Amino acid sequence: MNSSAATLLFGLHAAFFKSTRKLRAAFESTLQMLHDDAFDARLKTHKLKGDLVGVWACSAGYDLRILFEFVTHSNAEAILLLTIGTHDEVY
Repeated sequence: MNSSAATLLFGLHAAFFKSTRKLRAAFESTLQMLHDDAFDARLKTHKLKGDLVGVWACSAGYDLRILFEFVTHSNAEAILLLTIGTHDEVY
């Protein structure tokens, strides 16, 4: 993910990250791992089922999840972030 995309994402979720710097650091680290290898074992990336079929999830900390899809953008594979929140919020 390039820095302008990350900046936009952080702008959209600024209120979410104001609660704690540690949370933001965990999210930034997770985004970098997703960029480098979406299946890094530390992310615990997995497919979802039921109403969320086609969506993937990964862990960004103890109770923080990111839901995303693999998409094609400009003829290249990309990751589309859908939502971020606690386990109970996103499922």
